[in-house]
Amino acid sequence: MRRSKPQDAETLRERSDLVDHTALLTDFAETAALVSCLDLVITVDTSVAHLAVALGRPTWILLPHVADWRWLLDRSDSPWYPTVRLFRQTAAREYASVLDRVRAELKVVQSQFDQERAF
Repeated sequence: MRRSKPQDAETLRERSDLVDHTALLTDFAETAALVSCLDLVITVDTSVAHLAVALGRPTWILLPHVADWRWLLDRSDSPWYPTVRLFRQTAAREYASVLDRVRAELKVVQSQFDQERAF
């Protein structure tokens, strides 16, 4: 499993358009409170993913090529979580195409948001 590089955290801290609330997330209740305020959660398959969809928040989950059985096969949705959207790898360790799809879909969501704000 690839871990983040030490300079990744520093690069993120340099960005003025990102806010890091991780120091405030002292337990699952605090995490749930933050997730409840988000318009969209984008994550990998973690407890936060399950928390977000259990709270009914729109959630996009990036899945590995061989995903957990709960996500079934060949689906981009889940019968258990109506607010989830699944983005699957097409091959092991290949996240470039997954991130490309997420990026493209985020542009669609941003465009819809901009149109709604214009009215």
